[in-house]
Amino acid sequence: MKVLLINGSAHSKGNTFLALSEVAKTLNAQGIETEIVQIGTKPVRGCIGCNTCWDKGLGRCVFDDDLCNRVVEKLAAADGLVIGSPTYYGQPNGALLALMQRVLYSNAPAAMGKPAASVAVCRRGGASATYQTMNLPFEMLNMPIVTSQYWNIVYGREQGEAALDAEGMQTMRTLGQNMAWLLQKIHRDGKPDYPEYEPHVFTHFIR
Repeated sequence: MKVLLINGSAHSKGNTFLALSEVAKTLNAQGIETEIVQIGTKPVRGCIGCNTCWDKGLGRCVFDDDLCNRVVEKLAAADGLVIGSPTYYGQPNGALLALMQRVLYSNAPAAMGKPAASVAVCRRGGASATYQTMNLPFEMLNMPIVTSQYWNIVYGREQGEAALDAEGMQTMRTLGQNMAWLLQKIHRDGKPDYPEYEPHVFTHFIR
């Protein structure tokens, strides 16, 4: 089994990376492979709502000029997902939101049913709103949200300060334990056992 972790911070070795690494170490100790993908500093295109990914059945975004389709492929091969972000004005990094909206929409079947979790890192406040915002897409794709002993929040501003947040680091380890436990239950017979769902009914409020 494998969990994909996405560092939504431009700082490849900052506090968000430290938080995700703590989750990864716990998963590794449970025999689960992990990979941390860095969002980096290059521009990430936002979704333009062209719907080409669905209309043509591409299974990926029609635009291939950033890391979106690399993440689409990695998510398809993974069994679980954890995304982490610093808190900017009470919100996740805009580049991470743009990335995940395109990844999860362009190949939704690759994400459906897979356990997912969000991690928010902040200096002082706004982490709860950031955390909730990142979880919203998971609820639309039948992705079980993996929780911990507290909201998945770590505090720290300067590089390395997150490691000093003892409760935050413990929260990350508990998150890793819960993710491992859930994955082991889902894959107990060697293959994923997801629920069967009714065909999706779409309703609109304008006639």
